[in-house]
Amino acid sequence: MATRREFGRLGLGALTLAVASNTGIRMGRAQTLTEESIIYLPASELISLFKSKELSPVDLLKAQIDRYQSVNELINCVTYTHFESAMKQARQSEERYLRGTARPLEGITVGVKDEHHDAGWIMTQGSILEKDSRQDSADPVVQKLKQSGAVLPIQTTVPEFYLNAVTWTRLWGVSRCPWNLKYTVGGSSGGSGGALAAGMCTLATGSDMGGSIRLPCAYNGLYGFKPPFGRFHSDLPLSYFAGSGPMARTFQDMISLYNVISGPDKYSPNTLPKEDLPYNYPNIRGTRIAYSQGLGLAEPDTDTQRMMQKAIAVLRSAGAVVDEVDINPGYRVEDTTELFVKGALGGAMGGWLADMADRSDEMTTYAASFVKKAASGKYGNQAVYEYERFVNSFHSRVVDTVFGNGYQALIMPSLITSHVPADYDLTKGGFMMNGSELYSGFIFAYTAPWNFLNWYPVVNVPTGLTAQGMPSGMQIIGSPYRDSTVMQIAHSYAALANPLFVGDRVPEFKNA
Repeated sequence: MATRREFGRLGLGALTLAVASNTGIRMGRAQTLTEESIIYLPASELISLFKSKELSPVDLLKAQIDRYQSVNELINCVTYTHFESAMKQARQSEERYLRGTARPLEGITVGVKDEHHDAGWIMTQGSILEKDSRQDSADPVVQKLKQSGAVLPIQTTVPEFYLNAVTWTRLWGVSRCPWNLKYTVGGSSGGSGGALAAGMCTLATGSDMGGSIRLPCAYNGLYGFKPPFGRFHSDLPLSYFAGSGPMARTFQDMISLYNVISGPDKYSPNTLPKEDLPYNYPNIRGTRIAYSQGLGLAEPDTDTQRMMQKAIAVLRSAGAVVDEVDINPGYRVEDTTELFVKGALGGAMGGWLADMADRSDEMTTYAASFVKKAASGKYGNQAVYEYERFVNSFHSRVVDTVFGNGYQALIMPSLITSHVPADYDLTKGGFMMNGSELYSGFIFAYTAPWNFLNWYPVVNVPTGLTAQGMPSGMQIIGSPYRDSTVMQIAHSYAALANPLFVGDRVPEFKNA
């Protein structure tokens, strides 16, 4: 176990920012900054230091490269590094600050999920089948990042074909949470979550089709936004259960990344016009918020319940009215995976996966199970019809209980438990909690419902640390396309909650 006092042994001791005199960077406050403090500074503060010339984007990148070299062997959250090109980007950003021509994310490092590729990068999708798949062009998210001045040093790990809520593959191995190496970083944007929590980047990209932004954010103590369908460009315009989104260590940083990467691309057939989100919002005094402990699907563990009560207390201290409600989703936790399969495999995603059926023996167990289902011929237009009937029914139940009943938002845990083994195999099950074996797909239970209703905006906010030192998270769910409402509540929460990644509240890479 590596504590903060032992970081020197890991090569993470204090970094004196010896800046060459010809760069024009002043040695002011930067002299007191350590490498560890630099890597955890929010983008908002870094940009201020860059503008005042007390710190350089080159210094930030060097510190985060050192952190990668020291801890990635422990957490295994990176596929490929691009340090040479990133250093060129950082030096260009340094020059822009000197000239006064900085762009919105100038010099800020972003970890890029193995999905949002640049031209020439290999995008493996976590699969041996795609290990040499070099991309001809840049993904729209990466195009926007580069246009904003962001620095792109790392690609981050994903489960195979993004089909798991934990991140391990035959190609890249097991990714582990920096807070406690026994446990998962989540999935499918797991590497992005782990890299952010470890301080290897300042922001990170994610995408979410069953909780793939919110789960990694909850496991790693981060803010993350699952936007409503249409806020981001999609290469699969009919697969309305999925979408890209931002991940960050602070609320304000999450907004900054959202404002850069959201909106249409020139080839977007159905993306909504771009609308930037504000950083500040009115207070939430008098705002009515509904609370569900778990949609009646499964009871969260004791730690999760305790931290949700603390989060509710924060919202009430801000003046919100929080009432517990009983929502019947109309399905059991055991139905979650099958409902997802009907919606996903009956469409374009099913066709894509079915084409790989003859190579399923080269896949992980979980990817092979989805591919075999896709190729089974069971999931066609009838399955999609049944799925959409369920979506209408579920939406009506939520409206009747929450949004049509005077509540502006719904809150609930993101996770049933934070203590999921890093190599958990959902095809085998056997996960025990409170003396009982849970359904193998349980880790989707609190996030997937809001992909079924993917027009609902959802923010994950961190709620604290469990007795085993693992973060957990709370979802703030809004009615369709009411992004400003969930952001208003998240903003008030963030202003009052005890933050992570400051002082002693940082990952220690323990294994206990």
